[in-house]
Amino acid sequence: MGYEMVVTKTADSFTDLELAAQSAAGDVAAFERLYELHRRRVYSLCLRMLGNTADAEDMTQEVFLQVFRKIGTFRGEAAFTTWLHRLVVNQVLMHWRKRGIRLEETTEEGDVGEVARPRPLPMLDRIALEQAIRRLPPGYRMVFLLHDVEGYEHEEIAVMLGCSVGTSKSQLHKARLKLRRLLQGEG
Repeated sequence: MGYEMVVTKTADSFTDLELAAQSAAGDVAAFERLYELHRRRVYSLCLRMLGNTADAEDMTQEVFLQVFRKIGTFRGEAAFTTWLHRLVVNQVLMHWRKRGIRLEETTEEGDVGEVARPRPLPMLDRIALEQAIRRLPPGYRMVFLLHDVEGYEHEEIAVMLGCSVGTSKSQLHKARLKLRRLLQGEG
């Protein structure tokens, strides 16, 4: 006489892959759980890329509308967070394109000839750093965040942004120089 133990999962115990599959099948509660698990991360990334809270809030909603529409395309070949991150970056890029902002238009006069190797910054107040990052032109900010914060390689950034590897490297270099000036109070 054997007893069979039945274990039921709670909503908190499902993996992102399971929640995505359930969402794709129409389970609204599973989608709500994905939203709750990832909304802060999405908002934070949107805020860093866009530079203001109103745009970040709007973009977060746009991203989750896209997630709802495209959840069926997530196959689990990469982590859900990787798929979601790529979706956020694509949404921000589309937002910029609609506003006529392109990566190549964010260069500044006088930066082209500067090739000084970036020196490590002293310990900074996180708020001052976040404010300085928000003041970067959009293209600089995007490449800086993708490379120095999110850890993408220049080849990956070039594919995401539809630019050359050289443009990605140049934008990163200029972003670091601009950040240094902003943090030293030179604007």
